[in-house]
Amino acid sequence: MAKLITYLLFITILFSFILLTMSKEAEYNPESYGAGSLKSYQCGGECTRRCSNTKYHKPCMFFCQKCCAKCLCVPPGTYGNKQVCPCYNNWKTQQGGPKCP
Repeated sequence: MAKLITYLLFITILFSFILLTMSKEAEYNPESYGAGSLKSYQCGGECTRRCSNTKYHKPCMFFCQKCCAKCLCVPPGTYGNKQVCPCYNNWKTQQGGPKCP
């Protein structure tokens, strides 16, 4: 019985370590963002993530995909973080406002 408990404890610790390692790899990594970090076919999925929390989903998707096609970059998260994609951040409307969501 003691060997079974020791074995189960070992398996639990091992499983926890594996999950912790996997979650660290999925964290924000600034080196993986920036101009040219995406391929054009990845823009749809990245813009879906970027626009997931807005109530203006259609315009957000339209402009995000337009910006992604030009810059090949979409900032991490659903808001802000534009500094990691300078092209995305610096593209402005005629009125001087941000073009990219």
